[in-house]
Amino acid sequence: MRAVMIDEFGGPEVLTWWEVPTPVPAADEVLVRVAAAGVNRADLLQRQGHYPPPAGAPDWPGLEVSGVVEAIGDQVAGWQVGQRVAALVDGGGYATHVTVPATQLFTVPAGMTLVEAASLPEAVCTVWSNLVSTAHLEAGETLLVHGGAGGVGTIAVQVAVALGARVLVTAGSQDRVDACVALGAAGGFVYRTTDGSSFADALPDLVREHTDGRGADVVLDVVGAAYLDANLRSLATGGRLVVIGMQQGSRAELDLGRLLTSRASVSGTTLRARPRSEKASIVEAVREHVWPMLEDGRVRTVVHAEVPMQEASRAHELMDSGAVLGKVLLVP
Repeated sequence: MRAVMIDEFGGPEVLTWWEVPTPVPAADEVLVRVAAAGVNRADLLQRQGHYPPPAGAPDWPGLEVSGVVEAIGDQVAGWQVGQRVAALVDGGGYATHVTVPATQLFTVPAGMTLVEAASLPEAVCTVWSNLVSTAHLEAGETLLVHGGAGGVGTIAVQVAVALGARVLVTAGSQDRVDACVALGAAGGFVYRTTDGSSFADALPDLVREHTDGRGADVVLDVVGAAYLDANLRSLATGGRLVVIGMQQGSRAELDLGRLLTSRASVSGTTLRARPRSEKASIVEAVREHVWPMLEDGRVRTVVHAEVPMQEASRAHELMDSGAVLGKVLLVP
């Protein structure tokens, strides 16, 4: 088979298209012939040497795919050769074939193409596990999503709205805020300033202006250290900050006094490093709760571009540009 290898850590140009042995599924796995693979920020970090794959995963990137089942392990039940699936993978999605634990498979939602389905697994599992399992977002609450126009952000907006929450977003331009509003967000804020002022300093006041002074009940953050204090000051009493990325740093000072007086909480999560048993539980919950939202149109996938897999470097350049709305997919 073919796979996108990382020759050395660095920029998009280090991604190359190589022939490698086709994997054989273990007893509890299936072999999927890949129709498309989603591109995620974690893939860019892996390319740069900052996000190594977990033990046992392939060296090449890729956390979500769609495709057709080609082979089944001896202990797998409920899945058949020839079945169209989407899958959350531990790594190795940038390839023509990948092995997947059967517990991390999804059927392709009705009305969605096989290629489009590759945009779902990582985003929906990240969103559900963080907004519901970790932050316990409830109907009537306000959610602030940083990077609302990204792959995770576009899904977070729609899932939260489907759950009955009110959503605010941050994005890099007014057009991107408007795209989030079209997905159901109540409004948003452009984080790129033109007058040299600090958006982080302004954020808490902006959030309170749009919440009648109350603040956000939940903040879903991909920025990290640079927004930590601003996020805490943006929270309502009893609010929950969930950090899922570190795009602007991993270390910041935490004001414990503010945390205590506002009775707030801060959580940090990743998906890739979780044990397979935890991933299986997340996938099961997503199948039960989010897949019906996809089937009836409350949530839809947003695909910015489809790029030939052998041109993965071009896809990473696109991601690095910050111009992507939704997901970029690699197609073998």
